[in-house]
Amino acid sequence: MIERRPVFPGVIEMNHQAGWRIGCNVYLVYDERDWALIDIGYEESVDEIVEMIREMDFPLSQCRAIVATHADVDHIQGLAKAKAILKAPVLAHPLAVESLETGDKIKTFAEIAAQNVHLDMPVVKVDRQVVDGETIVIGGRELLVWHTPGHTDSQLAFQMGNLLLSGDNIYRDGSVGAIDAHHGSDIPAFIQSLERIAASDVEWLLPSHGPIFRKDDQLLQATIKRVQGYLSLADFGTCASHWPLIEEWDRELAEGRLPASTP
Repeated sequence: MIERRPVFPGVIEMNHQAGWRIGCNVYLVYDERDWALIDIGYEESVDEIVEMIREMDFPLSQCRAIVATHADVDHIQGLAKAKAILKAPVLAHPLAVESLETGDKIKTFAEIAAQNVHLDMPVVKVDRQVVDGETIVIGGRELLVWHTPGHTDSQLAFQMGNLLLSGDNIYRDGSVGAIDAHHGSDIPAFIQSLERIAASDVEWLLPSHGPIFRKDDQLLQATIKRVQGYLSLADFGTCASHWPLIEEWDRELAEGRLPASTP
């Protein structure tokens, strides 16, 4: 058995738990013996994640849901494999269903020929569709579903008290999830989603990539202003060659730094 390393009560982030970056942030939300996963990442990472869960003494039969924040391949390629192992229902927004159930390689970013990206996108059946305002119950804990479109049309976030599992809406350096027409990006909707986060009473943002960080109103306002500028610019998309935040994240994982000890 291995010691659980929750980042907040009832929340384990699997990269933190491992001490290295496995892939996108995968959150295990738990209460007593019931638990659920928010995202799963690439198919190749599923066995490692499931084995860690087993070693933390979470009964695999007690997994109540595997929830997709949205239908991008780096978040959900492993859904079908994880569902087969855990025998748990898959939850997603209605606008993610077609991509997941047909294995749409273009909308999920599994196929980007110009960048030599050619990934499998296994099909998976969505067992429950969730929309804004619904709750996902995990034992005595509840996740309030937010629909936060912009990065994709199906992007979800989940509020648990003063925490927001915020998906690909915003990261600690002020970056946002890639804006690309192929997977349903919508800049006006993105601005509204960021404004909703800014106006909320959450205190911590738990993103789908990179470090967890305290909600920073100045950062949010600067990001909103920048994204507003994108309404009349064409310099965004999937062509960035370097993201320094991820190097910071690798160092923090190796050091075992928890959110309270980050700048």
